[in-house]
Amino acid sequence: MKKFLFVTLFSILSIVTFANHTKGGWMYYEYMGPGSSPNLIKYRITLKLYTACVLNSGQFNATINFSVFDAINNQLLYSIPVTYSNLINIQNCTSEECHPCISPIPAICYKIITYQVVQDLPRSANGYIFAYQRCCRISSIVNLQSPSNNVGETWTVTIPGTAIAPGAETNSSARFSQNDTAIICEDNFFTFDFSATDINNDSLVYDLTSAFGGGSTGNATPDPASSPPYAPISYSSGFSGSQPLGSRVTIDRKTGIVSGIAPFSGIYVVTVTVSEYKRGTNIKIAQVRKSLHIEVANCSLTQAVLNPEYISCDGFTLTFFNNGSSANIQTYEWEFGDGGTSTLPSPTHTYADTGIYILKLFVNRGLPCSDSTTAPVRVYPGFFPDFFSGGQCTIIPIQFNDRTTTTYPFVNSWQWNFGDPSSPANTSILQNPVHTYTMAGNYDITLIVTSSKGCIDTVLKTIAVLDSPPLTVTNDTLICVIDTLQLSAVGAGTFLWTPNYMISNVTSATPLVSPDVTTTYHVTLTDAFGCFAKDSVKVKVVNFVTQAGNYDTTICRGDPITLRLTSDALRFAWTPNNGSLNDTTLQNPVATTINTTIYHVVGSISAKCFAENYITVIAIPYPPANAGLDIPVCLGNSTQLHASGGSIYSWSPTLFLNNSHIPDPLVTNPSGSVRYIVTVRDVLGCPKPVNDTVIVRVISIKADAGPADTSVVLGQPLQLGATGGTNYEWTPATWLNDPNIHNPISLPQNNITYFVKVSDANGCIGYDNIIVRVYFVKPDIYVPTAFSPNGDYLNEFFKPTLLGLKSLDDFKVFNRWGQMLYSASGNKITGWDGTFAGRPQESATYVWYAQATDYLNKTVRRKGYVVLIR
Repeated sequence: MKKFLFVTLFSILSIVTFANHTKGGWMYYEYMGPGSSPNLIKYRITLKLYTACVLNSGQFNATINFSVFDAINNQLLYSIPVTYSNLINIQNCTSEECHPCISPIPAICYKIITYQVVQDLPRSANGYIFAYQRCCRISSIVNLQSPSNNVGETWTVTIPGTAIAPGAETNSSARFSQNDTAIICEDNFFTFDFSATDINNDSLVYDLTSAFGGGSTGNATPDPASSPPYAPISYSSGFSGSQPLGSRVTIDRKTGIVSGIAPFSGIYVVTVTVSEYKRGTNIKIAQVRKSLHIEVANCSLTQAVLNPEYISCDGFTLTFFNNGSSANIQTYEWEFGDGGTSTLPSPTHTYADTGIYILKLFVNRGLPCSDSTTAPVRVYPGFFPDFFSGGQCTIIPIQFNDRTTTTYPFVNSWQWNFGDPSSPANTSILQNPVHTYTMAGNYDITLIVTSSKGCIDTVLKTIAVLDSPPLTVTNDTLICVIDTLQLSAVGAGTFLWTPNYMISNVTSATPLVSPDVTTTYHVTLTDAFGCFAKDSVKVKVVNFVTQAGNYDTTICRGDPITLRLTSDALRFAWTPNNGSLNDTTLQNPVATTINTTIYHVVGSISAKCFAENYITVIAIPYPPANAGLDIPVCLGNSTQLHASGGSIYSWSPTLFLNNSHIPDPLVTNPSGSVRYIVTVRDVLGCPKPVNDTVIVRVISIKADAGPADTSVVLGQPLQLGATGGTNYEWTPATWLNDPNIHNPISLPQNNITYFVKVSDANGCIGYDNIIVRVYFVKPDIYVPTAFSPNGDYLNEFFKPTLLGLKSLDDFKVFNRWGQMLYSASGNKITGWDGTFAGRPQESATYVWYAQATDYLNKTVRRKGYVVLIR
């Protein structure tokens, strides 16, 4: 024992470099006999580690550590150093002589590193889990989520303990064959051999399953390995552990042959587990998993490929097709084994009788790359798998009965999976097994049935396992001492009520009870499978209905109010039923009324046991809030608000108010219109607030006397025009034809300033003025002869000046080639700034043209020259 501890605690340190090179592998064990002391057993544990054939520096470790865990509680027990014993490459033949009808021939190569150790382990009921982890896999794996080169791998195997079965500790695990260089061409039929052998001659069952991850970019070779159980890797869309090559590829669970139509080219992770069952029992002894990175090549081949056998279990007609590639196939010849033939690529044939026929297929007969194959066809219709489950509860064993029927001759095997993977007895090969579930839930039951004629089919059913059968009983209730009550229990099975006190029938689902004291009745339901459920109902016994409801209340008219009633009654009836109550059968209904109403309620336990009360609801109207009419006020003036309808007032906003809590506050000099909201409350009537709104509209007169500076020529009339109101008053009245209209005519004799007073119907006033300059020249368009747009703010713009003219209708500037550089009209133009299209024009002479209209509506036209000076 001391020697054992010394060996297992010894460790070897090695330098590990992160690299992407792992391509799969598998771990297995062999029983070697008794150990070096009576309590020890000797095992040989082997790891076949597959990698890329060319390893770079740091991608290979001569010594690694196996981590050993307790197989039940997953506790780490030992770390065992293991040194490699073999390092070989296996690869396929790439010569055309090996594969004359495959083009191109892919090169397939695996480096297999063998790590092996012989180890004494203490005899254990729990058993041991061996594990080794490493990162990372090769890159660009099609069926893994990207990036695949960040995904590690775990190799593991479990040595069973004595608790599994007597003698389980002396078992040796199954061993996979190393047939790993089969060529797979995309979209072609293929077979890949994952078969294994077992020296104990136990039954082997094969499954496609999820690969494990392990290790990371930050910890390439965890030492020790992480504790089990190990998480599956994440597959990309369309793939999974059970369908690693897509839905068209399956595994033969009896032989371990993976076959089907290959997906598109690329690298795929494929993991197969072989489960070992002790022969003649459903006891699972061990399981070995092999994971490979399989390459599907972009190649084509010519071959005749049939299924290993064809079985018709439901009719006499079958359709056949070549599982191999049809790209290079020119001819087909089918022989159905009963004298029938066909040259179609995919013929359908109907056999006249049952039996076994030999199907033959020849492709390219007499041509290059010809091929042929045969397969047996078993025609034995009338095979109908089915099963029945008797039971539905946890703890109670559930009986599963095979109900399969077959016409030819008999059913010869059953493989049950009870959908309960946590149970060591999750599977069975018995015809009619039993299984006990420890937890309630829905379980998927799978039965695979075969017949002596080779028929095989799968039945899948889901059963619901319950903690107890469904049971519903009467809710807890109460009765008067003079009453009788019927209890109710709903469920499938037999009933038993306790105690047997004042009850009509203790085995009835609906007994009558009439207790004179409060009593709790218990009921037990037992179903046909022995499952049982329990529940109870408490019957409270009272002498009379206890009820109080004299809670008269006052509401604002139309407001909802919940009527308060304290009662132990079971049923209620309120009147009047005039729509003012939301529900006349509630204990505390909601009343909505605009009139004072007296409500009457009868609360009862039974027809003989009741009480009644009255509740008065007094409805008071809301206060008639009135904020008054909207008020206009001139800008700069004040006004007063006037509200009515209550006892308490509150105005918002408080802007410009001298007091916001009186009915008639003063609005002082508002600068703009304001919408005021008054909240009115009444201390004598309904206490709830009511709002009303008034708008104080501020009026601002914007008087406009016209252009601020106007020029006229002596002797020419000037039409004035003011805007902004309804009433106008001009001062002084000198030279005006009417000073009290908005558009008087002036005949000024000299410079003068006119003032205008503008008012509206509300008495609001505004003022403006206009300066009139009189020139003692004739009316005309006056244009300068030069300007200098040089940025000194002097003489920067070129424009005309109108004297004695009403409007400038057109003004244009042209260069010497007649190109128009500027155009404008109106009395307030800015003028030309000496640019065109954003570019300054050169110093030169330019031509201008102007057109205007005088006050007698005559047109005045002028043209001339101007010099631009830079």
